[in-house]
Amino acid sequence: MASSLFFSARPYVAPHDGGVYAGSMAAERTETRKRSVVKALTYRVVIVCLDFLAIYLFTHKIEVALGFMIVSNIYTTVGYFLHERIWARIRWGTEPSAG
Repeated sequence: MASSLFFSARPYVAPHDGGVYAGSMAAERTETRKRSVVKALTYRVVIVCLDFLAIYLFTHKIEVALGFMIVSNIYTTVGYFLHERIWARIRWGTEPSAG
């Protein structure tokens, strides 16, 4: 099962119940800039919390943890957004929908 998930020529489509994840990740669907921004921001919220926790656990200094958290997350958020937009234009690894 794992080998077919990672090495299959066909994309993996998880089963769904018609809820939030209804539909497929078909090649004709593209992300809007707004979606990319929202994804980047929600991802960064999680990373900000983890960064703060890790640095605080190592240093036991709130100021150091906050400083690192702010600086690193500004440039990595921009980098993530640009990375997402570049990959949205690359067709490699996608297949047209069967419909």
